[in-house]
Amino acid sequence: MKILFFTIFILLYLFSYSQNVKVYKIENLNERVLRNSDTLYIVNFWATWCSPCVKELPNFEKLALEYVNKKIKILLVSLDFKKDLPRLKKFIQTKELKSEVWLLDETNYNKWLNKIDTNWSGSIPATWLIENKKGVRAFYEKSLTFEELKLLITPKINN
Repeated sequence: MKILFFTIFILLYLFSYSQNVKVYKIENLNERVLRNSDTLYIVNFWATWCSPCVKELPNFEKLALEYVNKKIKILLVSLDFKKDLPRLKKFIQTKELKSEVWLLDETNYNKWLNKIDTNWSGSIPATWLIENKKGVRAFYEKSLTFEELKLLITPKINN
């Protein structure tokens, strides 16, 4: 009987964990991060089909835990197709991602890439750091290790 209750509890826990994925356009993202705020936004552009992207996701999760008392916000912006939203939600559940996840509902990359960084070729993973109050704006079109992320953001949050 105890095993049955334990099994039911585990199943309820697994099915109750459901990351709410927000589906937005590029304008929504810009509105969120470009406001005059003292929060450092760390925006990672990734996709479930991108192996280097998936490999670096734990670095952002670890960063969020380490800097939980600092004014940083991690946004994981998926470039998966909108039709793949159920697969994305399952991926997030399987990987137990806690950071806020957005699905960018844009199909014409040429129309919005320059709104992030004029030199962005469109390759992922890519990470955008932005904090308007201090004038912080940086873009990295490559995979980042946890140590690299720490080196990039520590001076920006300690100023």
